[in-house]
Amino acid sequence: MSFLLEEKEVRLLSNSYPRLLLGAPKSGSGKTMITCGLLTAFQLRGVSCRSFKCGPDFIDPMFHKQVQGIEGGNLDTYFLEKEQVKNQFISLSEGAELSVIEGVMGYYDGVGGNTTQASTYDVACAIDAPAILILDCKGASLSLAAIVKGFLEYKNDSHIAGIILNRTSEMMAKRLVPEFEALGVKVYGYLPQCDEACLDSRHLGLVLPAEIGGLKEKLKRLAEIMETTLDIDGLLKLAGQANPLFVSNSNLGEDIDPESQKEADQVSIGVAMDEAFCFYYQENLELLKRMGAKLVPFSPCKDSKLPEGISGLLLGGGYPELHANELSENESMRAEIKQAYERSLPILAECGGFMYLHEELSTDDGTYKMAGIIGGKVFPTKRLGRFGYIEVYPKEDLAFLKKGESIRGHEFHYWDSENNGDHMTAVKPGQSRSWDCVHGTNHLMAGFPHFYYPSNPSLPRQFMNACKNYKSQELCEKPITGKV
Repeated sequence: MSFLLEEKEVRLLSNSYPRLLLGAPKSGSGKTMITCGLLTAFQLRGVSCRSFKCGPDFIDPMFHKQVQGIEGGNLDTYFLEKEQVKNQFISLSEGAELSVIEGVMGYYDGVGGNTTQASTYDVACAIDAPAILILDCKGASLSLAAIVKGFLEYKNDSHIAGIILNRTSEMMAKRLVPEFEALGVKVYGYLPQCDEACLDSRHLGLVLPAEIGGLKEKLKRLAEIMETTLDIDGLLKLAGQANPLFVSNSNLGEDIDPESQKEADQVSIGVAMDEAFCFYYQENLELLKRMGAKLVPFSPCKDSKLPEGISGLLLGGGYPELHANELSENESMRAEIKQAYERSLPILAECGGFMYLHEELSTDDGTYKMAGIIGGKVFPTKRLGRFGYIEVYPKEDLAFLKKGESIRGHEFHYWDSENNGDHMTAVKPGQSRSWDCVHGTNHLMAGFPHFYYPSNPSLPRQFMNACKNYKSQELCEKPITGKV
């Protein structure tokens, strides 16, 4: 690996997969901006990087993409078994000199709030990654040593190999370093409080990267600061010393037919992709492509028509409420989507896409007409509804998932519907709580849950089969009309 200081000091095996995981004691410690700043610093040094996010978050991988120009990936040990997560990481890290993984919430925070399943720590164990603990030093000093001691000792295999001090001065950092390193953990520097390391947020997390003017320039300035305050060489060396990884027999279960990937056998799937609809798991999109999908992006906000020749439709999550007027005024697109539904075009819609399919969307500014496929309206609740991980079970055979199967996913929204659907049951892991959700017909699956397709590739496979069948005929023999 060209970036490493001394080749003799590190493993240069093809299966070493140099990697570094960035965690913190809690949310709001600066993980995203420090991750993005480090990615920028590494790239400015000519290091080829791959980035990942622990957990189900959509927005943080967008920041990674904005820095790198490549898609970010999610690593989640609730969605997949640890061996599957490891195999996925190996597959996606191929060809990169370095992989950087951003943690989620607090380092040990997992499913239910009282387990480590799906925590940053759980991912560190799955991929055997050296972890850096980011400490927010605002309003604290030596007390942080007690926190570090607790994190190091809470699990014998904590994987915590270093610390970065955030929002502190050079003077205080110099005073604290000996106290931390006396605990047996290395301090890799500090970051002063600065505008370059600050980001605004809204109800679903950080604002989107495209909404931040001059983001790349801001991150470049942050990287320049980091070059003077962090031990970048030391971090690269630590990443290069990670243990080798090997692919196990466990796989994601998607038996991909090589024939389906031939251009002549591909089917075009329209994917809503604009400022209103941008929340997609990249693993979902990649799995669809491996199953023979040609993904065609379009904008429900700006385009007047659906892409020509599509045989299926994906309407992902996002912020339709922030663009309700624009979506409503685009009458031709709303009509196109409703007509496509009436022609039995296979449709998958989740969260924001599900909201868009309703008759109306209410906001604090008024009520707006939407696509009119699902009866009723969606409305704001001012609080998170049904938040967190879920496993979803069909009550009967549906178009893209059969009774007896299940798929894992996540809900994260401040909105609710007068018509949530009742074709599936969502169950919270480790709890007795459950609820009805999702509309399902012979060609539609729409609801608030964000499904993670690799957790059960049967769903995208059945969706793709429906799209292929649609492609083979111009119109279904018995088109469905009206509202759900």
